[in-house]
Amino acid sequence: MMKNKKLVYIVLPLFINLFHALTASAKAMSLPKDSARISAQADSVKRMMRDGVSLKEVVVSGSSNKEIQMKSALNVVRANQKFIEENFSGSLMQTLSRLPGVQAMNVGSGESKPVIRGLGFNRVLVAENGIKHEGQQWGDDHGLEIDQYAIDQAEVIKGPASLTYGSDAIGGVINLKSNTMPLKKFAGQVNLFGRTNNESIGSSVRLTGRNGKFWYKANATWMDYADYKVPADSIEYYSYWIKLKDQRLRNTAGREMDGNLMLGYAGDRWNTSFRIADVNAKAGFFANAHGLEVRLSDIDYDSSRRDIDLPYHTVNHFWVSNHTDWNWADGMLEGNFAYQNNRQRELAEPVSHGYMPIPTNALERSFTKQTFSANVKAMQQMGKHDLQAGGNVEYQRNRQGGWGFILPDFEQLTFGVFAMDKWNLSDKLSLTAGARFDRGSMRIHSYHDWYKTPLKASTSDSPMDGTVLQGTLQQGDSTYMERSANLRRSYNSFTWSVGVNRMLGDWVLKLNVGKSFRMPIAKELGMDGVNYNIFRYEKGNTSLKPEESYQVDAGIVCEKGVLSMQLTPYLNYFPNYIYLNPTPQYKEGLQLYYYTQAKVLRWGFEASVSWKILPYLKLDADGEYLYARQLSGEKKGYGLPFSTPWSARAELRYLLPTQNPAKSGFVALEWQVVGTQDIIVPPEEKTKGHQLLNASIGKKFKLGENQLEITLRGENLLGKRYYDHTSYYRLMGVPEPGRNFSAMVSWNF
Repeated sequence: MMKNKKLVYIVLPLFINLFHALTASAKAMSLPKDSARISAQADSVKRMMRDGVSLKEVVVSGSSNKEIQMKSALNVVRANQKFIEENFSGSLMQTLSRLPGVQAMNVGSGESKPVIRGLGFNRVLVAENGIKHEGQQWGDDHGLEIDQYAIDQAEVIKGPASLTYGSDAIGGVINLKSNTMPLKKFAGQVNLFGRTNNESIGSSVRLTGRNGKFWYKANATWMDYADYKVPADSIEYYSYWIKLKDQRLRNTAGREMDGNLMLGYAGDRWNTSFRIADVNAKAGFFANAHGLEVRLSDIDYDSSRRDIDLPYHTVNHFWVSNHTDWNWADGMLEGNFAYQNNRQRELAEPVSHGYMPIPTNALERSFTKQTFSANVKAMQQMGKHDLQAGGNVEYQRNRQGGWGFILPDFEQLTFGVFAMDKWNLSDKLSLTAGARFDRGSMRIHSYHDWYKTPLKASTSDSPMDGTVLQGTLQQGDSTYMERSANLRRSYNSFTWSVGVNRMLGDWVLKLNVGKSFRMPIAKELGMDGVNYNIFRYEKGNTSLKPEESYQVDAGIVCEKGVLSMQLTPYLNYFPNYIYLNPTPQYKEGLQLYYYTQAKVLRWGFEASVSWKILPYLKLDADGEYLYARQLSGEKKGYGLPFSTPWSARAELRYLLPTQNPAKSGFVALEWQVVGTQDIIVPPEEKTKGHQLLNASIGKKFKLGENQLEITLRGENLLGKRYYDHTSYYRLMGVPEPGRNFSAMVSWNF
C-alpha cells in the first residue's frame, strides 16, 4: 500500500521525534482505554510535541477508500502485509492474484509471472522501492525473483503508467515497498508455513529495530517443495499418453533461499536507506514437457518427489540500492539508485536436434544481466497545485551462453524525463495532466551456431527459410549459421496523460486518458532459433516499431454506510501491438513462429462490492471481464495469446467477536467462478470454465507481550479438475493442482 506522499515523507520523520516523548511502557499496537488516537496530520503531531503530551500508545488513522481514490486519476488497488500473510501462496503473484484485475501466469507451483488485465511479460513493470526490477521477464518460464515475505506493501496500478515509470509500464505497474521505517526499538516476526499439494515447507524471519535516527530491517526466507499433484493419472502430449505416478508432475520440485538487509537514517529533513538483497532459487521443469526424448532418459524421475533432476533452472538475483529524500516546507526531492545482477542457468539432458550434434554438457542456456538504474523526482506544492518533475536513466548489459540459443547478447540504454501537475480546485475536485519524453537505444550482437549446417540451394527469397539462392553453392558446403545479426536501434517517444477526480457526496468519479509506449526487446528483434522449452522455432523482426497504447480509464466508487462499491471500466487501443505469430511453416522440423505487429482493441472492467451485513459478518464480491481482438494482420478477428477469461469471486467472512484486536480471528468461505475462454490464437486451445470452493480461518493469540497468529486455508476443496488458460503448461493439457491445504504460523515479538 503506497501511502500519501505527504504522509510518508513529512509525518514519518516527525514520528521519530514523537517517540522520544512516549513512555517506556509502549508495547503493542492495541487500543486500551488509556490510549489516544491521533490523525495523521503533521500539525497535530507538532502541537502535541510542544505541549509535552505523553502517550502510552499512538495509533495513526488511515485514509478512507474515497480519500485514497481522490489521490490519483489512475485505478489503483493495494495490499498490505496482513493481506499477503492471510492469502499467502506459492509465489508473490499467486498471492496478489486475489486482487481484481490481477492474475498470475504460473510456471509450476513455486513460480509465476504478473499479469494485469490480460497483459504480462514486458508489458507489466515491477518496481521495488522505486526501482524497476530487471530479470529475464521476457521468458515464458521465468518467474519473479522476489521474496514475498519481505514485502510491507504492494500497490497495483491497472492500466498504462508510462508517464512516471517509462517503457514496460504499458500494461500496468506492481509497486512493491519494503523500506517502511520501523517504529519500535526492536521487533521481529517468525513465519512457519507449509502446503499439502506440493508438500512445501518453509520459514521466514524478520528483525527490525530503531535506535534514535538509525534503523534496520533484516529478512531471511527458506522454502523447499516437492513435485505437485494434479487430478489426473495421465496427460496427452503430441499424441503420446504420459502416465503420472501418484498424479504428480515429475520433476517440478524446487527450493528457494532469500536474504535482505536494509540500513536507514531518518533525519529532520533528509532520510536515506541502503538495501542489499539476494534471491536464490532452483526449480525443475516438468520432465515430459521438455521433449519426447525423456522417454529414453536414464534418469529415474519417480524415485523421489523432492529430487530436482534435469531439466531444471537456477536463478540468482542480487541487488544493492539506495533511497534518499530531502524535505522542505512544501516539497521534497527524492532519488533511487540501484545495481542489479541477474543470473539464470537452464540445464537439460544433451540431445541432438537438426544438424546440432549431441552437446558435451547439460548447460542449455545461461543469461547474465547487469542493470544500473537512477531515478530522481522533485515534488513541490504551490497553492492549489501539486507539481512533480523527474527523470530516470537505466543501462542494461545482457550476456548469454549454452548450446541452445534464444536471446542474443545486447546492451540497452534508456532515459526519460517527465512533468505533471495536479490542480486541486477544491478538496472534492482535482485535475491532473502530465507529459513525458523517452529515448532508448539498443545494440544487439551477432551470434553464430557453434556447429555447422549444410547449405542447400533454393529459389526462394523468403526471409523465413534461411537458405541461399541457387547457383552460389558447391557440393558439401556448410556454414556456422548466423542466428542473430549485429543491429543498432534507437527509439523516441512522447507520452501524455490527463485525468480528473470528482467527489460527489458518497461517490467518487475519476477519468483518465493517456498514451503509453514500450520499446521492442532484444528477443523480439533478434531471436532466430529453437525454443527448446516449448519446442518451436522463433524468429525476431528487426523492423518492429515501438508499441503504443491509447487508453481511457474510468473509476466509480461509492461508500454509503455498510456498503461500498467500485466499478473500473477501460478501453485500450494498440495501433502496433507486438506478438509472436504462429505460421503453418516449419523450420528445422519445428513450427515457425515470428514476431509481428497488429492493431488491437481491448476493453473490459473490474467490479467489486463490500457489504458489512452485521458488525461481525461481511460479504465481499468482485469480478472482471476482458475483450480483446486483433483488427489487422494475419490473425485479424482473433484474440490475443494468454487472454484471461471472465471471472468472479465471492467471500463471506465472519469475524470472531472480541474487544481486543490482539485476539481477533475470522472464518471465511469463498466461491470462485471462471468463465470459458473460447477467444484464442492457435495453437492455443479453448479452456472450459470452472468453479472452485475455498475456505480459510485465522486466529490471533496473546502470549504475554508477544502475539501468535495461525492461518489455515483450503483451496479447491472439492478437488475439481480444471485448466488455467494462462498457465505455462496449458498447451500440454496439464490441469491445475488439485485439493490443497496450507498453514501459516506467525510469531510476532
